[in-house]
Amino acid sequence: MKLRALCGPPLCLFLCLLFQSGLSQTVVKSLPGLPGDLPFHLETGYIGAGELDDVQLFYYFVESGRSPRDDPLVLWLTGGPGCSALSGLIYEIGPFTFNYEKSSRFRPALKLNDYSWTKVANIIFLDQPVGTGFSYANNWESYNIDDNISVAESYEFLRKWLKLHPQFLSNPLYIAGDSYSGVIVPRVALEVDKGNEVGLEPKMNLEGYVLGNPLTSYDSDLNSRVPFAHLKGLISNELYESAKTDCNSEYINVNESNADCVDDLKVVNLCVENIRTANILEPNCVPQSPKSTVSDRWDPTLINRDPSPLLLPTERASRVWCREYNYLYSYIWASDRAVQDALHIREW
Repeated sequence: MKLRALCGPPLCLFLCLLFQSGLSQTVVKSLPGLPGDLPFHLETGYIGAGELDDVQLFYYFVESGRSPRDDPLVLWLTGGPGCSALSGLIYEIGPFTFNYEKSSRFRPALKLNDYSWTKVANIIFLDQPVGTGFSYANNWESYNIDDNISVAESYEFLRKWLKLHPQFLSNPLYIAGDSYSGVIVPRVALEVDKGNEVGLEPKMNLEGYVLGNPLTSYDSDLNSRVPFAHLKGLISNELYESAKTDCNSEYINVNESNADCVDDLKVVNLCVENIRTANILEPNCVPQSPKSTVSDRWDPTLINRDPSPLLLPTERASRVWCREYNYLYSYIWASDRAVQDALHIREW
């Protein structure tokens, strides 16, 4: 049936303009792996960004389960860069997660997350930058991005999203994220503040930004890992004091002529080479997930990046549990055509 048979000229014009600008939004009523109708409001959609809307940014929006009209609005930007918004949605702060006990290798099951932030906040989970998750571009040139472009497109997305959802303009707004988003989130918040100052519409009720385990700069992050290893008891007091003195507390970009510092760091390397930096109590497994990035590993001057074996040297050689194994469920689930249909994912 033709579109004009369903609506009058004004509505047809509006819908045509909507399609041309790359805007779409759909309410998701149910999801494969979770029995029954969703007990929360989930909306998915695409919003165009860039000069010609060649970039199509995909998002998940979950309304607060408490008071959508009054609770904060959060734009969640997962790190990486390039980690899917599913990471934040399913593994971190979203309303559902995987039920591993009831999941099979080819059919992941879901369950509600009792600790979801969406109990008290409206949250937009954005696949950014372009090429992440279900976000895509209509030409190859638009995939050539950097932090500046990522910030600009995230801000453009937020402005367009709020124009489509004006009922949330008065809600307190927070820009949030983790990991590499420590670089992106503050800059997006700054763009919002600058836009408010010069009168760009819509004006946003920015309250602040939220960062979890953020990267701020590689140098400061990597340089902190020797003191971190000492505080966690991974290296001795004597080794730490020697490295601190010989390296003058500078453990990266070490001058090779400083033989004492180089020798100290070699010993540090031996002490921590099989340690998982994100959680020293977990096994250091082969990276195989969107959560494993360069910022999750030690600096090359400090550690051998070869992963530890997947089997511990026990008599029974039982298989080690690895956090990365759980991330494989997201690949299986999100690649399911039924899931993509439920989320209204476009084919491109």
